[in-house]
Amino acid sequence: MNDRAKLRFSFTNAQGLEETETLWVIPREDGYELDNIPFHAQEVALGDVVSARPDENGVLWFSELVRAGGHSTLQLWFAREQEVEPVRQALRQRGCASELSDLPRLVAVDVPPEVPYADIQAFLDKEERAGRFEYQEACLGFR
Repeated sequence: MNDRAKLRFSFTNAQGLEETETLWVIPREDGYELDNIPFHAQEVALGDVVSARPDENGVLWFSELVRAGGHSTLQLWFAREQEVEPVRQALRQRGCASELSDLPRLVAVDVPPEVPYADIQAFLDKEERAGRFEYQEACLGFR
């Protein structure tokens, strides 16, 4: 079992205020491997290795991407809470893991490199047009 640590990311919320997201990471020789799916952080995904700098209290803060893992991160904001689980199940059936935020309508989705992104995008676009959620592509690992 690998020891995990916490790594903080700064982000700007919808109101333009600075906030912090904390992600689990696994220390590696060349940095820290992300061990969960980001809800707010942009341009990083599960399995990426990043560098970090400690602050004066020893808290680790994201510095930069060291090595991309090839995964993609999507962030979904649902119109209705009852839509969350059926969509998560549909994504699981397509090979994508997801995590539910403490905000019950916010879901982070991991698209592994072996899952064809075009298939996921077609599903998401159809569901978004139906008004179930809005989504953003926080990190596309195949680019």
